[in-house]
Amino acid sequence: MIPQTFEEWKNCIVNDCKINLTKAFTQSRLNVYENKNNSETRKFIELYGEEHLNNVIYWLKKI
Repeated sequence: MIPQTFEEWKNCIVNDCKINLTKAFTQSRLNVYENKNNSETRKFIELYGEEHLNNVIYWLKKI
C-alpha cells in the first residue's frame, strides 16, 4: 500500500520501517529526492510515480 496521507506515510516510516525522522535523515532524503537526475530518484519515480515522489518531498519538508 502506498501511503496517501502524511500520517499514513509517517506511520509507515516510523513504526513499520523503524526509522527516526530526524533532521539529518530528512535532509539526506531531500538531497536525493529533489535531484531528478539521481538514479535512486529515477527508480523511486519508476516504482511509485512522480505524484508520490512530490508527496514524499512535501512530507519530508513538514518534519
